[in-house]
Amino acid sequence: MRLFGLLVAIMLIEIALFVTVGGRIGLLASLAVIFGTALLGGAVIRTSGERTAAQFRATMAGIGEPRGGAIGDQALLILAGGLLILPGFLGDTIGLLLLIPPVRRLITDAIARRVQVTERFGVRQGPDVVIDGEFIELDPNDGSESPRGNDSRPSGWTRH
Repeated sequence: MRLFGLLVAIMLIEIALFVTVGGRIGLLASLAVIFGTALLGGAVIRTSGERTAAQFRATMAGIGEPRGGAIGDQALLILAGGLLILPGFLGDTIGLLLLIPPVRRLITDAIARRVQVTERFGVRQGPDVVIDGEFIELDPNDGSESPRGNDSRPSGWTRH
């Protein structure tokens, strides 16, 4: 319910800003700002998305190392692009602020202080990790199941 209230408050602020800024600079100038920031947001998302996808592919291939700061920076750039695409002066202002590298660094540092990533991709490794599973032991001579198995019927994909 709080999220709904927050969204309603943001919409009311955006409407008030449209009326106030539109009254000061005029309709055509307001529309030019809205369309201009939407184009800028599209360009930011396109370049940031390509860069993020390339970095993610390199990390998954083992070429690059995951860096929380760089990933967070790219995520904030994509958020900035999304805010710039949406019509509204408040979202545009926040999106433009997120395009400034020191502002993004402050935000990623603040988030990094609150979030602790323990291992690669957030997966904790060590002796205290338990993986639960079931198995069926096959007789190596003829491929049949031994009596120690949990299920009497073959799974179908364990024999080739």
